[in-house]
Amino acid sequence: MDLNALRVFERVAATGSFTAAAQHFHRAVSSVSRQIRGLEESVGQPLLYRHTRAVTLTEAGWRYYEEVRDILERLDMATEALNQPHAEPSGVLRINAPVAFGQRQIVPLLHRFQCRFPSIKAELQLNDRVVDPVREGHDITFRVGNLSDSSLVARQLAPMNYVVAASPGYLARHGTPETPEALSEHDCLIYQGELGRQRWYFQRGDAAKEAAYELDGSLASNDAESLLRAALLGQGLVMFPTWLIAEELSKGALVALLETWRGEVMPGRRELYVLTPERRLRALKVRAFMDYLFETVSPTPPWDRWQEELQS
Repeated sequence: MDLNALRVFERVAATGSFTAAAQHFHRAVSSVSRQIRGLEESVGQPLLYRHTRAVTLTEAGWRYYEEVRDILERLDMATEALNQPHAEPSGVLRINAPVAFGQRQIVPLLHRFQCRFPSIKAELQLNDRVVDPVREGHDITFRVGNLSDSSLVARQLAPMNYVVAASPGYLARHGTPETPEALSEHDCLIYQGELGRQRWYFQRGDAAKEAAYELDGSLASNDAESLLRAALLGQGLVMFPTWLIAEELSKGALVALLETWRGEVMPGRRELYVLTPERRLRALKVRAFMDYLFETVSPTPPWDRWQEELQS
């Protein structure tokens, strides 16, 4: 069996595209297609469904892809081990993150990381659904909330610190809420995702638990950036984590409210985690990224430094 054909199949399966795989290997699409047909003939069954705009895996294709991906990873790590300790991190780093967090935090972090390690290429997939990192083939996955993936190595990256905020223009027109109860008199812009419309939870001091507030406003959206844009235009209040609105807070484009209360959008304290399959921690590219990530975040995440900037 042709090892190159397996690498081509892995790229087609990962990208869902013959064209993307051809571009990756600097080859013609027809050449990629011929290799895939040859591979299917060698295994004796179809591995891919060909559609007009996309390519998807058959059930057999999924099983084969998972095995082939693991084999190729082990081969790459074996080659890397021979070249250590002098090898520079290289290869393709596959990262998954929530949409807004990826746009705001991972893209600039990746830029700096790749400037340090130019031999590393990155594939960044952003979505707000919970994915299976092993099945999807991700090296690094960022996730918020409770974890249940026993097959993954998880490290806490940072706490999720939520802030209620509004633009100075909105507050000048409508006043400043002093308590969570006063929010019912304001236009609250609410995130509405797969789990429905978010409630806002507040806890003050030594209170035993958070109090839930089901608020309403002129705009609900499943896109955090759209809600943030509306808040900047003076439409209403938002409650977002500091990693999303730290820049706007430090510049004064948004004003933090209810700072003596701890805010949340779900009961209990949530954290931001970084996950990786245990076997992939042996890969030099993954170790390099993890080291760089925690070097950047510790001891204070950059998105929580806005308070220090305001006080200085």
